[in-house]
Amino acid sequence: MTDIATPLSPEEELERLTPRLTPLDRIQRLLHAHPELGPLIVLVGSCVVFGFLSSRFLTANNISLMLQQVSVVAALGVAQTMIILTAGIDLSIGAAMILAQLYMAQLAANNHVAGAIALLIGLLVAIATGVLNGGLVTRFRLPPFIVTLGTLSIFTSIGLVYSKGQTTQASQMPHILNWAGDPLKIGSLNLINGVLVVLAIYLVINYILGRTQWGRHVYAVGDDVEAARLAGIRTNRVLFGVYVFAGLIVGIAAWVSIGYTGAAGPNTAVDANLQSITAVVIGGTSLFGGRGNVIGTLFGALIVVAFTSGLTLANVNGLYQPLALGILVIDAVALDQWIRRVKG
Repeated sequence: MTDIATPLSPEEELERLTPRLTPLDRIQRLLHAHPELGPLIVLVGSCVVFGFLSSRFLTANNISLMLQQVSVVAALGVAQTMIILTAGIDLSIGAAMILAQLYMAQLAANNHVAGAIALLIGLLVAIATGVLNGGLVTRFRLPPFIVTLGTLSIFTSIGLVYSKGQTTQASQMPHILNWAGDPLKIGSLNLINGVLVVLAIYLVINYILGRTQWGRHVYAVGDDVEAARLAGIRTNRVLFGVYVFAGLIVGIAAWVSIGYTGAAGPNTAVDANLQSITAVVIGGTSLFGGRGNVIGTLFGALIVVAFTSGLTLANVNGLYQPLALGILVIDAVALDQWIRRVKG
């Protein structure tokens, strides 16, 4: 007599059809849902390793120094993150920051413009760079890489012509332009006001991207611009807004940079473009857009500074520091490729 199989309940049938997830699949899904976890793990692991290699790494003085060093790159990283989330990239971000700070400093020091007005004009200059980049990308549908590669040279040239290649020292500027560099003591940490300014930027932008409709539109445009357009999102308006908003953040970064370095010159932060991109990539934001957040970028910027400081304190030849960061960037991109292949 043939046995009749007992029919499965709907729950049992669903469990039978659902593929079993391996531990690696679970990790992949976790990192896909929370892209900031990867860089956080790397940051904690780096601090443990470098703390073991050098007793000075985790001291209050060294932590204070690292937090001050990371302020400018971290601020630029916020602007870069917003643009990369839309599947774009900004190669001119460092040059735009230098241009803005040159206007702030030169207007106040040489043209006798009030400090607050000079600061405001500098912010407007930075916003104008975002307007130009965003207009070229949205109005003429030019690739962001090409646009910002061109404006990199344009902004650099304008800055050199305007400043005549001269550097303005902190002593020549009013206090409001140097305020971000004023010392700030929190417990045993010796920081500067600029660190709190950058932290405030992160909190605000993290909220905007994660909790507002505009922020959701930014992710949608980066994930699939055509699908976003068909869903009724004004994609060009979102893209243009991202570049303009990024310009404002670049202006604030210029202000923080003046305070941190104590000067404004055409040769300050010349590698800020690559440093900001490095922080974003290591921070887990996908270069293909649509995935990532600014918290991961903060961790990425801290990783860059931690590696630089840790290798220096461990007496590793400075020539090998770019090698370590290069390996980190490649590993981060490879990890992103693996995470994007997460199974539905």
